[in-house]
Amino acid sequence: MAVSAHRLVTDNDGTTGQPIEETCQVAIEGPITIDVQDVGAYTVLCTPEDKRAMAVGFMYSEGIISSLQDIGLLNECLDDPNVIRVRLSDSAAPGKATERNLLIVSSCGICGSESIADKIAAMPKVDTTLVIDPGQIRNVQRDLREKQAIFKQSGGTHAIGIFDNTGRTIAFAEDIGRHNALDKAIGKCLLAGISPAGCGATMSGRISLEMVGKCARAGIEVICAVSAPTSLALDAAQSCNITVIAFARDTRATVFTCPGRVLREG
Repeated sequence: MAVSAHRLVTDNDGTTGQPIEETCQVAIEGPITIDVQDVGAYTVLCTPEDKRAMAVGFMYSEGIISSLQDIGLLNECLDDPNVIRVRLSDSAAPGKATERNLLIVSSCGICGSESIADKIAAMPKVDTTLVIDPGQIRNVQRDLREKQAIFKQSGGTHAIGIFDNTGRTIAFAEDIGRHNALDKAIGKCLLAGISPAGCGATMSGRISLEMVGKCARAGIEVICAVSAPTSLALDAAQSCNITVIAFARDTRATVFTCPGRVLREG
């Protein structure tokens, strides 16, 4: 979205010239409500595109559904396109979706009342099927940067790429929120009939506890991020058998957990 702004230029001596009027692109932020019949309504602030993928990925990574077959109806509301109406199918397990499986949202201050240690212990453990070498780490990060069209325009979005065991990006999403972008990427996999289990996820931001929880729920085995992990994210990743690779920038990367999936060059 284009907005008017004034750019300030300050010299080394601290003096500031005349403001320069310019037009800037900013990322759009808006509410999307995922209304799951007989379960609840969940409103997230996100970049309002890929809304169906956002809804599917959110429900999957939060434990509301276990597969695409659990969805009986998935449509935009005719009266409000920012509301996604969902009806679960008869195959959905009774009572499975009565409580949102939210762990921690570091960015907005929401937290659960249960013990963090209990939450981490209850997270799914992923298999060990994916192996990634340092060259693939560089490639998936480079591919992520190249795909960030909204970020290049606005500088205001995060990005997630999901890659397979060959290092090929099979799903990509951008959003103002890291959690939303991950949900969208997972949702795109499911809508395309591709399981994210056994894949890796590359991220433009830091790795938090909830991001690890969503990856564990999806069966994602490797998280590769340009920024840092938190301590709770590392505790959860170790418990879930997830390899965390952080500070993945150009020719460097740091492996924090489950290093057996990373091959050494040479």
